[in-house]
Amino acid sequence: MASNQVRASHILIKHEGSRRKSSWKDPEGRIISNTTRDAAVSQLKSFRDDIISGKSKFKDVASRFSDCSSAKRGGDLGPFGRGQMQKPFEVATYALEVGEISDIIDTDSGAHIILRTG
Repeated sequence: MASNQVRASHILIKHEGSRRKSSWKDPEGRIISNTTRDAAVSQLKSFRDDIISGKSKFKDVASRFSDCSSAKRGGDLGPFGRGQMQKPFEVATYALEVGEISDIIDTDSGAHIILRTG
């Protein structure tokens, strides 16, 4: 991993405002199209609480619930540098310490929580 890169995992919940309203677990987009941003955020907040309290593991939650194809890798996006992710996602990831989980981050893709892993 280059010195100017970070590594992160995330959990994405898509909603009616997402750019692409389909995912591996909702190919028709039926659920996503009927999910409000508020509902996506409250789902992520409860995941975040469970992960921080130790009730759940980030990678397990990601692999079951994330609307990103990275779900099959437990949410791992691998290393990336500046300019490779949507700006709010990049800014949030670089601001985290390794091992820290972000608050809710909004991008064109949907709502995320991010775990910085490197």
